[in-house]
Parts: sequence; structure tokens; C-alpha cells
Amino acid sequence: MYPAGPAWPRLRILRALWALLAVLFASWRLWAFQDIQECTWQVVLNKFETVGKNGMSDRFFHQQPVATLDSVFRPLVDAPTDQGEKYLSFPYYLKINYSCNGEVSAVRKGHLTGLKPVVLVTFQSPVNFHHWKIEQLQIQMEAAPFRSEEQCTAEQVCVMSWYTPMPIKNGSVLMRVDVSSNGLGPFIPTKRFQVNINGFLQRQQDNTLHFTVGNEIFNLIPRYFMNVPSRPLWYTVDQAPVLILGGIPEEKSVLLTDTSFKDSFLVELNIDSCWVGSFYCPQAIFTATIYDAIATESTLFIRQNQLVYYFTGTYLTLHESNHGSGSWVRVLANECIKSLCPVHFHSNGSEYVMALTSGKREGYVHFGTITDHGEGQVQGCSGPHPSCPVFNCSITWAVFIAGDYILLMLVEIQDPTTRSYFQVVNFTVFSPAIVSDNLVILYTIPEFIPDARGLEFLMILGTESYTNFTMVPKGMFYNPYNNLLFIWGNFLLQSYNNENFIYLADFPKDQSIKYLVNSFHGETAIVTETEEIWYLLEGSYRMYRLFPSKAWEVHVSLQVMQQSSFYTRIETMVTLFYEDHQLYQLVYLMNGGQGRLVKRLVPVEQLLMYQQPGSHYLLEQRGNHLTLSFANFCPFTVMRLRDLPNPQIYTRQERYRAHPPRVLEPSGFHDQNSLAVYQGLVYYLLFLHSKYHKPYADPVHDSTWRWWKNKKVDQDYYFYLASNLQSASNVYIDMASYEKIYDLKAEHELPERIYLDKGTSYGFSIFVTVRGHSLEFQPERVDLGVVLADADCIEVVVNQKVLINRNSVLFWGNLMIPLLIGCPPGKRLAFDITYTVEYNRLQNKHYFDCVHVDPEMPCFLFRDTFYPFFLIQDLVTGESGSFQGSYVFKVVGGGPTMDTLIEYSEEEIYRFNSPLDKTNSLIWTTKNTTTTKDSAFNIMTHQSLGIEWLCLENSPCHDTIPHSIFAPEFFFKVLVSNRGVDKSTYCDHQLIFLLHIHGLPLSAERALFILMVSFIVFIGLVSLYIIFCLLLTPMVKACNILRWKINNIITSESYYTYKSSSRIFSGTSGTKSRASSSIGSSISSKVVEGNQ
Repeated sequence: MYPAGPAWPRLRILRALWALLAVLFASWRLWAFQDIQECTWQVVLNKFETVGKNGMSDRFFHQQPVATLDSVFRPLVDAPTDQGEKYLSFPYYLKINYSCNGEVSAVRKGHLTGLKPVVLVTFQSPVNFHHWKIEQLQIQMEAAPFRSEEQCTAEQVCVMSWYTPMPIKNGSVLMRVDVSSNGLGPFIPTKRFQVNINGFLQRQQDNTLHFTVGNEIFNLIPRYFMNVPSRPLWYTVDQAPVLILGGIPEEKSVLLTDTSFKDSFLVELNIDSCWVGSFYCPQAIFTATIYDAIATESTLFIRQNQLVYYFTGTYLTLHESNHGSGSWVRVLANECIKSLCPVHFHSNGSEYVMALTSGKREGYVHFGTITDHGEGQVQGCSGPHPSCPVFNCSITWAVFIAGDYILLMLVEIQDPTTRSYFQVVNFTVFSPAIVSDNLVILYTIPEFIPDARGLEFLMILGTESYTNFTMVPKGMFYNPYNNLLFIWGNFLLQSYNNENFIYLADFPKDQSIKYLVNSFHGETAIVTETEEIWYLLEGSYRMYRLFPSKAWEVHVSLQVMQQSSFYTRIETMVTLFYEDHQLYQLVYLMNGGQGRLVKRLVPVEQLLMYQQPGSHYLLEQRGNHLTLSFANFCPFTVMRLRDLPNPQIYTRQERYRAHPPRVLEPSGFHDQNSLAVYQGLVYYLLFLHSKYHKPYADPVHDSTWRWWKNKKVDQDYYFYLASNLQSASNVYIDMASYEKIYDLKAEHELPERIYLDKGTSYGFSIFVTVRGHSLEFQPERVDLGVVLADADCIEVVVNQKVLINRNSVLFWGNLMIPLLIGCPPGKRLAFDITYTVEYNRLQNKHYFDCVHVDPEMPCFLFRDTFYPFFLIQDLVTGESGSFQGSYVFKVVGGGPTMDTLIEYSEEEIYRFNSPLDKTNSLIWTTKNTTTTKDSAFNIMTHQSLGIEWLCLENSPCHDTIPHSIFAPEFFFKVLVSNRGVDKSTYCDHQLIFLLHIHGLPLSAERALFILMVSFIVFIGLVSLYIIFCLLLTPMVKACNILRWKINNIITSESYYTYKSSSRIFSGTSGTKSRASSSIGSSISSKVVEGNQ
């Protein structure tokens, strides 16, 4: 049986007194919380269709915005939103409640007292920084109250909740949600939730969600967990949204969770479960148990028997495609794998996993690289690599130091002449796929456990005495943050340089370590084969047994007295892991014949406090009676951090703030339309953030500036309409409620991480204060220790100041070199188009823009000297200043139009930009004489003498054909980089932008040709004009004569025709004949006269 807690008998009086004594040891500050109700936040995920419905929760499956919200935003005619913009919606909401002592009915009371939950969503940066920009992004949202849509007897007792949009960011699949109070109403501590995208779900035809990796098992029978040994939880730290845990006996099932085991699912995997036992791969027995399970950002790995499988989830936000694994994929099918080894940290845009072989190919390691190339597939397993210094050996464990590309292996050497022994060997990995053949033996582990002779630790130098207990190494663990390497088995060794080791003597020799759990913040928990839990503070040498211990019994007794549901008499620990600096157990509890999995906190600090002796007390005379008080064995009862600087410049956290639109309903409750408006506004706010990374700098350095820049003048008018209930819609949008925060204040605690650029520092103060009857306080014996992971790159200055009147000691710390060396995220290089145009106008005495003006891309005249200027913009702090460093200016592409842009080859880039070019191909030149070390390119600064455009004969911009009557134009694709030429910063900035140049000259041949053609056309036109003027009068006279002759011919033919007609009708009527004759004669005479 492997219990996680004791199956205790009836409590005895002595144990109860011990529990009471432990309570009295608690700090006096904790008593203030006894009269406060224990309230806690509750958060679930809801789709739009389930908003307002009680008891509904959804799983994070959809990863794309839903359809546009045109029907919601179209009626907002008197709001500052732009009717021409598209406002989309995220697929989910966060539903927020809270309960006090298990009662949820207090939500409306909190609402009436002014309580408003504040939600802070933190997006985790992706692994693949080649495809996605690395940034630390947060958005802070105030929750909107919403009444339940279900029937209730009276409005005052209707169920209500708060809602906020649950945003999604491209490149991020893991999100932390911190829920806190606005300071009004009941006291509710801040609580963190893991809200991660599950890419291993798919929707069925019946509209239900099922796992793609297998079939969910809904019955957690005790056989799966009771008396089953615990196993380690392996995953890529801070990157894996879905965690898996194997070890279910005789079942090809795993525990799967996307909430860090707040809830979990038992899934039977869809694998073939083949078993190949042969001489090549000897296997004694077959089992369906999944022994090793590793979770990465988008891929799951498992090992069953000697077979290894992987499954890639469908993550649109990572891969921008819906391509995931259709089934489990077997890898290394021709190898016999005895174990998988995790790599806890990613590096160079990739994640890694290692596999150790057995059988015929014993002593080989396979190195797998998980690289995102748009499909999220495993790109291949490199190797195998022979990793033994001799032929007869096997690899027990492997550790890959991703940041340094170093592969450490624990190797067992099987020498037939002597006993087998173990060595730590080192390979240098030049790339993720290439391992060198240079093997270095770092350390040979002693055969027996050293004799510490009562000491807590022992430095192993080779001269110490040893016990009769044989050292049995089983694994290694490496912490990259402090370069601490552990070798563990039935002992524990630690080293900071992988060569000199220290033996920690507190760990008993009769125990054997099964696995280590590290917080990567200075704490390590150890689980033994008998399920004991030990604790080690890194940097110290004393180890503490947390379970089983009397301190654990005290803690459990107190929990039972408080009727906690997280502790029962029959329980089994499934795994142990760290989350947010806290140690947690996943425990299977049996109560009343029913079993369940729970995640519970291991209170390390309280357990260590309960281990203090209980006999040290003092009797003080107060008045006429004695008062019992207990001494604090820690000499400093209070430690505070002061003088902390504003954190954003060091943490590089970009934070946006959004408030829900104000509803004009008197009750203040939102409806589905107002919540949809809130969704659209939050989406557009993050959309502006993603589109702000453009090469041309805006006049105002703020991503939200373009949103409201044309509506700010009308904000009083919008407020007037809303305050007088004259708005056409039911909501009022305050433009100041959607902004980027640049002035976050410190919270009296050190940030999670610190980024420092070259020459910057981080300073703070530590106060340690003596209170009460502590041990004797001697300031001269107080010192502050600092552990440096790399003393060559980090300098720490500590000054001590003793404040006698305040009973305190003050330390000043000053970090002169960055803790995370490199360019702090959130800084970018931008083309300062505003100042460039202004300065060019000043220097050239004029400025001529293109005929067709583009305000986003102003033009520059070819014959003018070009003076470019650039900005260093800090997206975190909002600062923007002129780039004062050195840089290289290259034209890397171009074309006469935007549609004909081409990229130049490396050889062409050299010819078009290098001052050493002899092929008459230069595009530009400068009077600066500073060049790179190889003199290949000019080095520019903000004080350079400018750029003169050449466009020589063999350059692509030479002899550009104009497409209109205006002078030729050309678009240059320019690359500006300070890499290798600027020593003022660690940042390697690179900027690529388009430069529009007009007024390019024509070549001599084309100019002469155009001149000749123009001259010929001009002469032809002039000649035609002269000829026309000279021949105009004769041509007019000829035309008149021709017209006269034509008229004569027509008149003569008309006369003879009439005479013939008169003779035919003469005998018909005399009177009519004479009348006609006289009229005809009259007409004929007049015609003749007119002709004459």
C-alpha cells in the first residue's frame, strides 16, 4: 500500500495538544483572518449559447473568432465605434462566481456592496519564436454582471454571475487567469486558474466533443489507483497546455487534463499495443501499462513496452492550420526503447525528447526534436548516437541542457574484471540534430556511500571514508537557472559545475529516490520508492521529511477538525508536482466506497513550522499574572521588500485594460447584446495590438491611438447623450476604458523574471525585523547570501545598514548586469518617417512628395540627399526615442511598382550596396568612411552625412521606364540592422521597410531616344500645322466652286423633270393647266434668277 497520508486511529489527547501547540506557534498576523469568511473565486468557461444558464460549463475547443458582430454594432450610431470596421467575437466567456464557506448565494450580496471581479489574462509566449513574436502580454478586464435567464420567483432572488470575454491570441495555447476583487464587498483572495486550449478534442456528428487520442473512461475504479506507485509528471515547463500521466496498471490509459488537474479525464488510448519480443529486443513480459508520458506544447509522447508513440494536437493558433495527427504515430519502430527522458525547457524555437535503447543496441540515445513548421509535426529523431566510453555499457539516464546544447548522461560501465561502476559523461550538441563524437568523462561516482560522520553534507574529494552501502545511481536532474545538477538514487549528490559534488547526508541510506520534482524557483521535492516526501531548499544542505512525519499528522489532524473534504483515511498519492511555486499532490481518495481524484496543496511552510520543537516558551510578568508566550526560532519574524522599481521595464509585461460598456438600464445588469459589444471591443483592442508592429512609426506611440483619434473631439457629446438617456442604443462606450497601461506599480514582491539590457541595473531593499522574544540579535553576524548562476555575467552589490531604532537590518541590492542576458522583449526599431521628412526638408531646402500622395508612405526625391532616422520604441513602457546606435543600411529588394517587387540574392545585395563593388551596380553611396570589419558595407549612424542615390548602369533601378507622363518611380526594400556593429545594446534590431523614391533619371540612350521621338513628333505636328494654314484658303475656294457646280447639276435635273411632267397633265383641265403653268413659270424664273 502506498498512502499519501496516514490512515490514522482515533485521535488521542496528546496529539490534540500537539495540534493546539502548533496553532499557537502560528504568526500573530494570522489571527486577524479568523473572523473573516473563507471565500474563494469560481470560474468556468461558457460559450455564447450557454451564457446565463446555471450549471453549464464548456471545454476550450474552438480556437477561431466567431462571425462578425455587425448586427450588434450597426445600431451604435451615436457611439465612437467606426461603422466601417469589422468587430469579431471570441468564442468563449469566463463565468465568474464566488462562494463563502461553500455557499454560492452570497454573489448578489457582493454585487449590491459594489464588488466587481477583475480578471487578468496572461498569454504564454510560444516556443517557436521564429514564427511568432516573443512578447509578454496581459489584458485586464472588469467583469460585467448578468442575471440568469432561468425562471425565478422574484427579481431580488434571481441567480446572477459576472462575465468577461475569454480572449485568444495567436501563438498562445496556455493562459493564466487571475481573478481578484476591486476592493469593495467581501474579502476574497486572488485566485489563479489555468485556462488552456485543448487541441486533442473533435466535434462529432451529434455535436458532442470526443478525444482524438482515445476514448474517455467515466468510471474511475479503485483498481486503477489504489496501492499503485506514484509516478512523475513530465512536460515542457510553462508551455504544455495539456498534461498526461500514465501508470494505470494493465491498461493502455492515461490521465489527461487541460486545467493542471483541477479536473482530469481518464482516456483509453487508440494504439495498436504491439509487442515484439526477440533476441534483438528481449522482453520478459508484455503489459498494456503506459510507463512514460511526456507532454509538450502541441505533441504528446508515450512509451508502452519497447514502443514509442506520439500524437500532435490540432492547434490553429500555433500552426495556422487544422492539421493534427489522425492517430497515434509510432516512431523508432526498429529500436527497443527502455525509457524516455524529458527535456523540461525548450530552446532555439524547438522542444526535445530523448529515448534510451536496450537489447542489441544498448548504450544508444535517440534525440528527438519537435519543431513547428506550420504543421506541428515531429521533424525527426536524430541518432542513434553511441554514448558509452567503452563497448560494454548502458545509459541509465540522460539530461539535455537546452540553453548550452550539452548532453549529460549517467552511464553504467560493465567491467568483467571488476564491479560495474557509473560515470557522468558529456556530449556537446552543435545543433539539435548533430552530436559530436567528442565524449568527455566529467565524474566517476564512488562505489560506496560516503561516511559523513554526523555532518549535514560532505564535499567529495576522494580522501573521505565510506560506508558499506553501495551507491546505486538511478537518475539525474539539472536546474538551468542556478546550474545545479543532482545525481540521485539511494543517495543525493549535488554540483554547481558538473565536476565537484557535495553529498547530502540527511537522506537515509536505506531509502531510494524514485523521482525529483523541482519548482525551478529554488525548491526541490523528492519522492522515494516507499512514497516518502522529502524537501530541499536549493543552496542549503539540510533535507526535511514532510511525509510521513509528526508535522504531517498535525496538519492532517487540523484539517479533519475543520471537516476538510481533501483528506480521508484511505488515500493514495498519484503524483507530486509544482505549480506557481506551490507544491501539489494529485491524490485518489476513497470515501464511502466511492473514489475520486483531487488536487491538494502541500503546505510546506506550515509543515516545516510544525517540525519546530514545542518546549521552548517564556513566562512574562504582565501585571499580577504570568503570560505564556512562545519564542520564534527564526531570528527575523518579518521580512519585507521595499523601494522596488516599477516592474514593467524589467518584467517586459505589456498590459491592456478594458471595462465593459456601461448599460443604461437602472439595475446595471447586462444583456446578451451588451456582452457581445464587450466581446467585440476586447477583440478589436487586441487586434490593434497585433497590427501595431509595422515599420513606419505612428506620430503617437500607442497602439490604440488610431482607434479613437478621429472621435476624441466628440467624447463629451457621447457622454451627454448617454447620461440623458438619449442614446439610440442601450450602451455607452467610454473611450478611456480601452487603453494600454504603462505605469504599473510594484506589489512589494520580486517579479517573476527580470530582463536587463546592457548597462542597466535593478535595485531594491530587503528589511528583516526582529520582534518579540527571538534569539539574540547580533547585527554584525547577519549577512545576505546571493547565488549566481553565472558569475562572469552577473555582478551583485550588497550594502548593509543596521537600523537600531527600528530593530531592523536594511540591505541594498544592485544588479549591474542583466539576469536574463539579451535583448528585453518588447523593444523594436521603427522608421521615424515624421522626423525624416522634416529633417530632409530642412537640409535640402525643399520637399517634393509624389503626385499621388500616400500619407502612410511619403515619397523622397531621387536627386535630394536622403537622411533616414529611426526610433527605438518600447512597447512595454511607452517610451520612444531616437536610435543613437550604429547600423548597416542595405537595399535587399525592389521594383518599379508594388506589384513587381522582387527579393535580391546575397550576391546581388553585395553588388548593389557594397562600397567595394567594381561592377558599376551601386544603388546608393555615402560620404561616411566607417565600414564593417570586412569593409563590405558602410556603417551608418544618426549623425551620418546622408545617402546619395546612384542607380548605376547595372543596378535594378537604372533606366526605369516611366509608366505615365511623370518621372519614373521605384520602391526599395530596405533592411536596417545593428547586428555586429552596435555595442551600445544587447539587442540585435532588424527592420525591413519600403522606401518610395520618385524622380529617377533616365539613361542617356533612353533619354536620347525619347528626345528624338519627341522631336520628330513635334516637327511632324508643326509641319502639319503649317501645311494646314497654307492650304486653308485654296481649299475653301475649291470647296465653294465644287458646291456651286453640284447645285447647278441638281437644279438642271429638277427643271427638265418638271417640264416633262407638265406635258403629261396638260389636257386634263384647262383651268388647272393654266394655273399650274403660270405658277411653274414663276417658280422657274425665280430659280434661274437665283442661279444667275
